Amino acid sequence: MATDMASAPAVQERSHECANNENESAKDENETVQTGETETLSKRQRKRLLKNQQWEEQRELRKQKRKERKQQRKLERQAQADDGVEWTGKKRLRRSAEPSSLRLVIDCSFDNLMMLKDVKKLHKQIQRCYAENRRTLHPVQFYLTSHGGQLKQIMDEINKGWVNWKDVHVKPEAFHEIMNKDDLVYLTSDSPNVLQELDEAKAYVIGGLVDHNHHKGITFGRAQELGIAHAQLPLGSFVKMNSRKVLAVNHVFEIILAFLEKQDWQEAFFTVLPQRKGAVPVGQENKLGEEDSDEDSDTEPPTSERGTDSKDQSDSKQEEHKPLLNQSDSSERNTA
Repeated sequence: MATDMASAPAVQERSHECANNENESAKDENETVQTGETETLSKRQRKRLLKNQQWEEQRELRKQKRKERKQQRKLERQAQADDGVEWTGKKRLRRSAEPSSLRLVIDCSFDNLMMLKDVKKLHKQIQRCYAENRRTLHPVQFYLTSHGGQLKQIMDEINKGWVNWKDVHVKPEAFHEIMNKDDLVYLTSDSPNVLQELDEAKAYVIGGLVDHNHHKGITFGRAQELGIAHAQLPLGSFVKMNSRKVLAVNHVFEIILAFLEKQDWQEAFFTVLPQRKGAVPVGQENKLGEEDSDEDSDTEPPTSERGTDSKDQSDSKQEEHKPLLNQSDSSERNTA
């Protein structure tokens, strides 16, 4: 009996210890779980969560600000209309454009005659033509024909968005295969015919060639070979230049766009031609002085222009943003 009574407190004590151990174990487990939950969110995640919460809280404020800006623009347009000022926003400008039925074609069949660097320059000129045609008041029907080879490869690599271009017809076929020959007029500076007016029923072809004068007369020969009409722009009738008269593809394209808008050749020429060509109206040639020269030289430009031309000949990123390209970069003798 005494032994049983003595062992009872010991059993109770062991039971109490077991209970305490279980409580401590449960407490440690809860702390581990809580600690684990905290560790699942990194500092970056907590910052992101806080940022998302703030973004959601400010949703209504952003919505209100957008409405206020929209209302402000509306009031500004109304004020301009009351003052007789024409709204020139891009969307309004596109709606007011009057497309021309005239077709402008860039003949890309000279791909195999150019080095890769020259094909890249042609690509930039085509990009400029597309951009100018999109923003002009009288956009033409723009065609790229004989599209393929190096040019297509470069466009696929550098400018994949070209497949989504609007208001341009890109054809792998040659221009004379998809258009009536009676409607075609090849623009070439070697033609004896001088263009006086533009016939909007015609398709005017520009030779897509950057050749540094290695293939003189090739566009004129192509027009004769195909038996189609040819002509040169009336440059000599309105403009005197101290550099050669051969113009880049985008120059010719833009001059025609300018003429459609202004109906004046001289104004069209001087709107587009770069200052480095030293262009002045016919009758004011004395302003050119001793620099008056029409020599077609790629290696020795006039002293006053050497710095500019050598800079223009580089393929730097800056050249991509220049509105007009170097005359020696585009020696397609198809214009002037």
